[in-house]
Parts: sequence; structure tokens; C-alpha cells
Amino acid sequence: MTNLFSIFDPSTPNLMSSNWMSMFLMIATTQIYIWALPPSRIMAKKDLYIVLFTEFGSLVKKTPFSMILIFSVFMILGLNNVYGMLPYVFTAPTHLTFSLSMALPIWLAVVFYSTTHNTINFLAHLIPQATPPALIPFLVIIETISNLIRPITLAVRLSANMVAGHLLMTLLSSANSFTPLALTPLLILSQTALTVLECAVAVIQAYVFAVLTTLYLSETTN
Repeated sequence: MTNLFSIFDPSTPNLMSSNWMSMFLMIATTQIYIWALPPSRIMAKKDLYIVLFTEFGSLVKKTPFSMILIFSVFMILGLNNVYGMLPYVFTAPTHLTFSLSMALPIWLAVVFYSTTHNTINFLAHLIPQATPPALIPFLVIIETISNLIRPITLAVRLSANMVAGHLLMTLLSSANSFTPLALTPLLILSQTALTVLECAVAVIQAYVFAVLTTLYLSETTN
């Protein structure tokens, strides 16, 4: 490892990296467990969908079919983040290449739908209610910039949070060789706690991404 960030480098000399194949691990295993798991596990997944629909359904009342996109985004990011915790599995969401490729098409779809089917409502979001006339030009510029940077904030938030946790785990793991024997239990306890925290962050970041996607969709329909 030439530097701390080289563990996230998916490049290989022949320009055909096999690291990105880890993204398809989710697709392969998902199809297997749908048929192999007992009904109780499948019902647990159904309960998860019910919880998500309860949380997000109120935001997209006029377009409930958009929940299919929300569920898909949540499952793809959640499983990729969790699988990234496995040893020797490349964590795709730590790269902007992955996260931006998800955020940008969603943002483009929202903007395209807003401008073609709900133009008045889309423009109304640029000016909050009871805004003084003198501030309208400035608020329009600020809101426009805010809309333009949405895919960047979505992608950077996901990648930065995943990278931060993995870097901390790497730093703690590198301390194994020179840690005094008396402090080894403390180090193991810290690594275990951080691993549990990262598993929680993997699901939370998928949830946050899905929540923000739902909020952006709700602005186009409400």
C-alpha cells in the first residue's frame, strides 16, 4: 500500500479491474436468497418495504409508483455498503464514480419531469412565500445553484461517509503490529465497535440517500 487511499484504487495495469465486479455480487446473491430463504426471512423483507412505504409514502402521494425507484435505490446502496464490509470486497460506494452515476440520472429525471410536466410548481420552488420583491433575484440565483449542486451533494455525502469509516478501520488495523500486549484487548474492542458502527452507517447512508431522493421527487409533484 503506497498510501492510505490506495486501498480504494480500483485501477489495474490492464485497465480491466475486477474490483467493480463486486457490485454484481448483490444481484447474484439477491436472486439466490429470494428462492432459498425460508418464508420468515422473506416476510422480514416485506416488513422492511412496509416501513419504507410508511416513511416515504406521505411525501409522494400523487406518484406512489415512484416508490419503486426509492426501494431500488435503498436496496442497491444498502447491500453494496454492507457487502463492502466483507474482507477483500471492493466498496464501490466509496468512489464518486459509483455514487455520482446514481445521483446524476435521478436528478436529471427530476429536473426533466419538473420542467415538462410541472413547470409552474418547479418555478414556484425558486421563490419562497412572503419573499420581499427586492430579494427575489438573489433567491432565484441561490435556489438555482442549490438545485444544480444536488447531485454533487448526494454523491459526495455518500462517498465521504463511507470513505471516512473505512479509513478509520484501516488506521486501527495498521496499529496491530506495534500495539503493546496490554493494550491489545482495548484495540480489539475499538475495532469491533467501529465495525458495528460502520455496518449501521452503511444502512443509514442508504436511507439518507433514499430520503433525499424522495424529497426531490416530492417537489416535482406536490
